[in-house]
Amino acid sequence: MTTLLALDTATEACSVALLHDGKVLSHYEVIPRLHAQRLLPMIQALLAEAGVPLAAVDAIAFGRGPGAFTGVRIAIGVVQGLAFALDCPVLPVSDLAVLAQRAHREQGVSQVAAAIDARMDEVYWGCYRLEAGEMRLAGAEAVLPPERAALPRDASGDWYGAGTGWGTFAARIPVEPSGQSPALLPHAEDLLTLARFAWERGEGVPADQAQPVYLRDNVATPKALK
Repeated sequence: MTTLLALDTATEACSVALLHDGKVLSHYEVIPRLHAQRLLPMIQALLAEAGVPLAAVDAIAFGRGPGAFTGVRIAIGVVQGLAFALDCPVLPVSDLAVLAQRAHREQGVSQVAAAIDARMDEVYWGCYRLEAGEMRLAGAEAVLPPERAALPRDASGDWYGAGTGWGTFAARIPVEPSGQSPALLPHAEDLLTLARFAWERGEGVPADQAQPVYLRDNVATPKALK
């Protein structure tokens, strides 16, 4: 019996989810700038609700980005602290993939163009196809101007648009979606779904390998020297 804990703070949403004894529980809140204060209490409340001690957790999954620089760092800090204490592996999961998985769960779609508003007039972009219940990346994830967003070269059929990038830049993205959820944010329940596939493939890594993926190289620009 595997017990997995999942958490995500890469966007305005803060969420946690737990798989234990084949059952899934989750807590989800949209709380911009409050992730650092709320994440650990949410984890504690979730474990208490499930009646599961933290020591029972076999692995911890987390949204590795792309997303807000500070939010991704909060998740990694908490994950590393817990994983080192528990001596358990971690499962990094793309937040764009989590968006696609949520769109599948809620809308039943099987091809998703996921876009997160990356600020600086750019979007985080990734296209996903459903394979045996799992949203898998088609092509590569990227950060780019919305005008450069594109479907995979072998794309066919309907593609659904999911994420805040569609809310901000839909008129500038040269892709005509079959439908869209422009306010959709990653949810730990869907992160947990992807983490279960990764766990079954043996993709857990040591806690010190819990690293962010920002896609953008210049995540912080130092002030010019005078």
